[in-house]
Amino acid sequence: MEPVAEDRQSHFQQIRARAVSEMAEIGVGPEFIPVLVDTFYDRVRGHPQLGPVFEARLAGRWPEHLAKMKRFWSAVAFKDGGYQGKPVMAHQGIANLEAPLFKVWLGLFSDTLDDIAPSAEAKGWFMAAAERIAKSLVLSLFYNPADDDPTRRSA
Repeated sequence: MEPVAEDRQSHFQQIRARAVSEMAEIGVGPEFIPVLVDTFYDRVRGHPQLGPVFEARLAGRWPEHLAKMKRFWSAVAFKDGGYQGKPVMAHQGIANLEAPLFKVWLGLFSDTLDDIAPSAEAKGWFMAAAERIAKSLVLSLFYNPADDDPTRRSA
């Protein structure tokens, strides 16, 4: 391996090792991710607002979606590089997806963590990550710069 590639590989190994250590400090191991994803999406499917939106998009494809979400959350928590998707593109064009649903999603995610997170620190960590993700998606999917134009605001 050439020196630049070795340095890069070493850098990624250090990031992953630090993430594993940080997760362990808050009581999270790799086994938590499937529990989180399965529990949360079971609740999503039964939710009166979120369930229909998800079902319309994922009918017949739930196993693939759950596997993808497990890779996603593992990559977020453990920096393992297992997720290579494009979340913004995946959420574009979803029928009945509206910005306020992200607050509902976050509330259900928080309730799920209340029930299954191994520690308060774990809940805080995952909620902070979910809030950043939701904010990014909302801005990417729904933000209109014209809304910030002071000349268009009513007095």
